[in-house]
Amino acid sequence: MLAEADGTVPHGSESSMRTSSINNNINPDSSILISKMDKVVIPFSPQVPCAEDGQRMWWAFLASSMVTFFGGLFIILLWRTLKYLWTVCCHCNIKNKEAQKVNNPANNQAADRTAKGPDEKEEAAASEVGWMTSVKDWAGVMISAQTLTGRVLVVLVFALSIGALGIYFIDSSDPIESCPNFYNDFTLQIDMAFNVFFLLYFGLRFIAASDKLWFWLEVNSVVDFFTVPPVFVSVYLNRSWLGLRFLRALRLIQFSEILQFLNILKTSNSIKLVNLCSIFISTWLTAAGFIHLVENSGDPWEDFKNSQTLSYWECVYLLMVTMSTVGYGDVYAKTTLGRLFMVFFILGGLAMFASYVPEIIELIGNRKKYGGTYSAVNGRKHIVVCGHITLESVSNFLKDFLHKDRDDVNVEIVFLHNISPNLELEALFKRHFTQVEFYQGSVLNPHDLARVKIESADACLILANKYCADPDAEDASNIMRVISIKNYHPKIRIITQMLQYHNKAHLLNIPSWNWKEGDDAICLAELKAGFIAQSCLAQGLSTMLANLFSMRSFIEIEEDTWQKYYLEGVANEMYTEYLSSAFVGLSFPTVCELCYVKLKLLLIAIEFKSEQRESSILINPGNHVKLQDGTLGFFIASDAKEVKRAFFYCKACHDDITDPKRIKKCGCKRLTVAKMSVYKRMKLACCFDCGRSERDCSCMSGSVHSNMDTLQRAYPLSSVSVHDCATTLRAFEDEHPSTLSPKKKQRNGGMRNSPNCSPKMMRHDPLLIPGNEQIENMDMNVKRYDSTGMFHWCPSKDIEKVILTRSEASMTVLSGHVVVCIFGDVTSALVGLRNLVMPLRASNFHFHELKPIVFVGSLDYLRREWETLHNFPKVSILPGTPLSRADLRAVNINLCDMCVILSANQNNIEDASLQDKECILASLNIKSMQFDDSIGVLQANSQGFTPPGMDRSSPDSSPVHGFVRQASVTTGSNIPIITELVNDSNVQFLDQDDDDDPDTELYLTQPFACGTAFAVSVLDSLMSATYFNDNILTLIRTLVTGGATPELEGLLAEENALRGGYSTPQTLANRDRCRVAQLALYDGPFADLGDGGCYGDLFCKALKTYNMLCFGIYRLRDAHLSTPSQCTKRYVITNPPYEFELVPTDLIFCLMQFDHNAGQSRTSLSHSSHSSHSSSKKSSSVHSVPPSNRQNRSSKTREARDKQKYVHFHVLSLEKKWFTDEPENAYPRNIQIKPMSTHMANQVNQYKSTSSLIPPIREVEDEC
Repeated sequence: MLAEADGTVPHGSESSMRTSSINNNINPDSSILISKMDKVVIPFSPQVPCAEDGQRMWWAFLASSMVTFFGGLFIILLWRTLKYLWTVCCHCNIKNKEAQKVNNPANNQAADRTAKGPDEKEEAAASEVGWMTSVKDWAGVMISAQTLTGRVLVVLVFALSIGALGIYFIDSSDPIESCPNFYNDFTLQIDMAFNVFFLLYFGLRFIAASDKLWFWLEVNSVVDFFTVPPVFVSVYLNRSWLGLRFLRALRLIQFSEILQFLNILKTSNSIKLVNLCSIFISTWLTAAGFIHLVENSGDPWEDFKNSQTLSYWECVYLLMVTMSTVGYGDVYAKTTLGRLFMVFFILGGLAMFASYVPEIIELIGNRKKYGGTYSAVNGRKHIVVCGHITLESVSNFLKDFLHKDRDDVNVEIVFLHNISPNLELEALFKRHFTQVEFYQGSVLNPHDLARVKIESADACLILANKYCADPDAEDASNIMRVISIKNYHPKIRIITQMLQYHNKAHLLNIPSWNWKEGDDAICLAELKAGFIAQSCLAQGLSTMLANLFSMRSFIEIEEDTWQKYYLEGVANEMYTEYLSSAFVGLSFPTVCELCYVKLKLLLIAIEFKSEQRESSILINPGNHVKLQDGTLGFFIASDAKEVKRAFFYCKACHDDITDPKRIKKCGCKRLTVAKMSVYKRMKLACCFDCGRSERDCSCMSGSVHSNMDTLQRAYPLSSVSVHDCATTLRAFEDEHPSTLSPKKKQRNGGMRNSPNCSPKMMRHDPLLIPGNEQIENMDMNVKRYDSTGMFHWCPSKDIEKVILTRSEASMTVLSGHVVVCIFGDVTSALVGLRNLVMPLRASNFHFHELKPIVFVGSLDYLRREWETLHNFPKVSILPGTPLSRADLRAVNINLCDMCVILSANQNNIEDASLQDKECILASLNIKSMQFDDSIGVLQANSQGFTPPGMDRSSPDSSPVHGFVRQASVTTGSNIPIITELVNDSNVQFLDQDDDDDPDTELYLTQPFACGTAFAVSVLDSLMSATYFNDNILTLIRTLVTGGATPELEGLLAEENALRGGYSTPQTLANRDRCRVAQLALYDGPFADLGDGGCYGDLFCKALKTYNMLCFGIYRLRDAHLSTPSQCTKRYVITNPPYEFELVPTDLIFCLMQFDHNAGQSRTSLSHSSHSSHSSSKKSSSVHSVPPSNRQNRSSKTREARDKQKYVHFHVLSLEKKWFTDEPENAYPRNIQIKPMSTHMANQVNQYKSTSSLIPPIREVEDEC
């Protein structure tokens, strides 16, 4: 009997009529009728208040689901059976017909006509098949989420399933069976709407299913069978049964698929985690729903009397304590169905709990701790650092990037690496948490690049592993990182480290790589070799340059030791700042002197930008360059705040200020100077005849002024060196003689000197000086320089022609050369010896000034390097080992200008302390060698012969060499050596007499301070220095590589070798550039300042008189001691203050101008010998001694030689007169500034202290 929950009886129903008839028509048989029905109707239960008799209708709901499921299953099976029988029968008929065709060929044509049939039937069949297929395909697309509509439909079905599950949770608080009014129950109406939608979606799935049987047995189909039909039954019966609606929880299994459709889940770990959680939760909720049903209903065979009231969430709790085998006993199953279900559920639930829960916890625990997304801060830039992220690389980078000497660094550093940091690195990140963030990921993954906001980053820095065993593989990895980043965001600025120079060419293949927009590749091999090469020209320069671009804190030492002066120089760094408008119109030397004297700043270079925004860096350009507004200066200073003085300086306000700290921003109204082209800004220097400016010059006609545009088109800035505007103008004048005035034409025929140039130091036009070396360089049939004019070049030579045997090397006299000891074999990685040779073959040296280079090492290894070396002159090879003293003596290592020790096997050893064993052993081996003067210089002099380069009267002794040559070396400890190290801590093994602690930083150790050790780790600072100012890297590369340019790199990328070129005015103009040299103070024009003079006076005198820019001192280690010392070690002092006291033994680092006349006296003497030797086997690097000459010279007497030397010295003393005019009136001379050996300096000091006469010149010359 049906009744509503509130006791009212609905009208029109069969039960209501029967009840009314019982109430209205009372008869004596009614009690009998009721008693009979009690045997059929279920007894009353208070949980079913729909009728007084309490009849349950659960079987009707369950029957609807069972009939739907089994009925559909029966229809599918029946259809498959009939289809199978039809197929079998048709197959048999076809076989019979084919057999008949074979047996009766005559009937084939009739059979074919019958088989063809009319066209209309074929078209109808085809259209019918097409319609069914299109509907099936459409339904498949709708449920497969391949289109936007399909994705929306799939997501909507899942959301509605979760909504139906939520309705079940709400209804679970009501009795299992109830009699709600459909028109009044809102939840029932919503549930009905949901299930109508599920029914439609079921139909789509059924149509799209290729296998209907398996579709009918799917979990989602079973869920629909037991949840959709009962809803329609409840509307029909006006009765609700909670039933199996809990099966909707099984839809949670598809949660991961939905998230993948929405592109939320992308990683395998996240998909797996969501799968495990969804399966576990859906199984848990479904089982709890079944226990809730049976426990609140009771067992049917017990007339539902053993039921107990449990809420759904109590059942959830019961299932959890059951799965976890805890079983508190506070809640348990009382019904037989519930207990039977718990028996089987414990088996599966326990297994699932034991396997799923640990795996879920593991996935959550292994979830990337640093897998978030960077959130950019408004007004604050950020950079992304990736590549080789380790504790050492990160600590070195942060120490320099966040140094206190920089201005307020408002940049956040985001590290991206695919490996989570270890505890030490994590602690380092936490110490800098305000400016550093770490994210785990790979730059090769665009998703990770999006996480770190690479598109809004200011730059991306890529660190390389300097200690890897395979440098080429490491470079390939970094190149792939660049490609990935540029592919994601082409406009991002990238600064990457490269290990091998030849791999830089691959970066040029990236379309979006643009060095003009700030992209830079810091090649460690190129810079390392360049630093070492510059030390061959000026020992200690590698240490000075390394300290300049590294941020070092000032360490104050009270004791008067060498460390005190060294650390004062270490505190200097290189900065850039725009120059004040007060410097406009002044020449570079004038501005440089004003900055040093007035502002306490050292200006070493400036930058000019053309109208095309092409910049050129001019290092100590000289008097011919006038500064204009907006010029960028390169300064050496100890703090960024000090450099601001150059920007704030105002002549009106600061001219009378003596304290540079008081120079701050003033309120004067600055004059605005309009921007002009680079030709106008440089004024084309000055008139090359009268020395006046272009505007005031009367020599230059108006036609020259009017043809400025023609000049700019004829010689664009990109192809003409801005160091020599004079050469550019004269070349233009030669091509366009009509533009010159008659007066100008007449002047070109003579050799008129300007007031600021001496006959020996003036700038000459190579085309106008007859008989000099430049004229010969213009020979169209001879190639002496590479195509860019930056390096000396010769035709490629076979390696067999430059190989020296030990006996051949012993019969030659090498001096003033460079010995390169290289360890390597066939399997070793190439170190790039070309980068070491190129600075030593720069074109700003004259040919006779080039130092011969001798390689001592494995021939197999040098054959691999020879491909990049065969175009350089004066290069020889001695096959052997640097550990062999016989090989070292054969190359006269005691007479070399520098001995370089390199190793290509350093990264093949895992033990860090053994990586430098070969270099350390070679260094100690050389230092322990002893040499006898009888086989050295003294023997040569006694025979009347002086090895080339040792004769101080020869042009080779001019300042162009600029380095001290040890004339008489009796012990290997006095040989100038520079050793390359991989591990910084191994520097302690190089010097046995130092007291360096093993934990001392490299720059504080004595070998590094003396310039005898160099480690590639010092180049790490270039990353941050390049980020803050990309011009710094350009300046460093210009100084150390000898003139490598992006154009040259493009040529090397094409051919991997230098290409020879004919000399043109443009290429010859490239020779006119500064280079680094060392000048001695014991003799020459600065001798008066060498003994107690001030460094500032020396700086001003050298700058005014000779355009030499001094920037440091190379001083003996024990020079500060009052007692004489036999130690010959020197250390570097960077940018001393003005009042710094000088000593006679000091060597001065300076930037020297190119001298066009240095090779003139050598032309007639040595050019023919050079040309004749060039075809011989070893003439480019050695000077043989003919036996006959040695015999003739040995026959001379000692007295005759002494007399000859005295006369020669007297002649030299008459020629070498130093002009003592005031600096502004002094004429520059081709000065003979000769360095002095330490042994000689000590001897001179000893004679001075004893008030004795200076030794005879013969002995002095022997010591030089």
